Amino acid sequence: MGNKTRNIFFFFGLVAIVIMILTFKVSFVTLWNDLKRAGYWLIPILCLWLVLYVMNAWTWRIIIKGSGDCPVSFWRLLKVTISGFALNYATPGGLMGGEPYKIMEMKPYIGVQRATSSVVLFGMMHIFAHFWFWATAVMLYVILMPVNVTMGILLFCIACFCALGIYLFVKGYKNGMVVKIIHFIGRIPGLKKWAAKFEANHQNDLQNIDNQISQLQSQNKKSFYGSFALEFVGRYMQCLEIYFMLQMFTDADDILLHAIYILAFTSLFANLLFFLPLQLGGREGGFAMSTSSLNLPGEVGIFISIICRVRELFWTAIGLALIKVANNKETGIRSFADLRQPKDEPPPQKEL
Repeated sequence: MGNKTRNIFFFFGLVAIVIMILTFKVSFVTLWNDLKRAGYWLIPILCLWLVLYVMNAWTWRIIIKGSGDCPVSFWRLLKVTISGFALNYATPGGLMGGEPYKIMEMKPYIGVQRATSSVVLFGMMHIFAHFWFWATAVMLYVILMPVNVTMGILLFCIACFCALGIYLFVKGYKNGMVVKIIHFIGRIPGLKKWAAKFEANHQNDLQNIDNQISQLQSQNKKSFYGSFALEFVGRYMQCLEIYFMLQMFTDADDILLHAIYILAFTSLFANLLFFLPLQLGGREGGFAMSTSSLNLPGEVGIFISIICRVRELFWTAIGLALIKVANNKETGIRSFADLRQPKDEPPPQKEL
């Protein structure tokens, strides 16, 4: 990717962050008090997300290797992963920013088709793991917590939604889904001609991408289940963020279960409002409704939403900064052994 294109992504994300900060309707006094209240808990919260990004990059690497060699170092994948998520956070519609950026960064290494299919597969796996997280969270809540009629109806609706989502993704993994997405776009008023022209010009490429998607599940089961396990475990590890914050308000025995429920409900509610940059409003509303349903004080939901917003802005800023860092194409270094011994110099001769 050229520096000019990177600058466009960087500038767009920077403008989005400035707008989000200006529309962050929290007084400085409230923000400062909440940050002081979080105290040293901010350190594990911020570090937790570094671990999650490492797991995301590892998932992406497994997916790339499922279709051939991966000539990209893990550190570059981690850099692009963090920047991609930053752009997704900062742009309306999410995938409008991060996924094109990741494809363009990987294109020089693995070609446009493999880059596109790997990014699509990672996005599919990320969402697929979310559906399983929501479904298992419902089961955990039903098993371990008392359920009244209202909560029962809500959980039943969520379970049906998850079952439908899992079914659609299983079908997509078996048959591919890129061509079907283009067909769906063609049914949107005003986009029919564009979709038909795009499919006609890229028919072979789209079919090859779909073939690579279906091959991950049918021929590379190790890669499929390995990437799924990482993403699924990552969703439950994310609950630790809320668990850390709840520690400041209660020492109840079921605090971890409460953290799982709050994250599951809030992430589901916020993802339904995917068109909002940084899910502004949706995330806060989800925290408020989920904490109130657990009979927790209103200040808990507000506190969690503020700290999560600070964490998101922190990592979004880092991700945007990484767009401008270390952009030269790699020279083949894959391990510390490569660093110790330059490839263009013969190994030293032993003295006789």
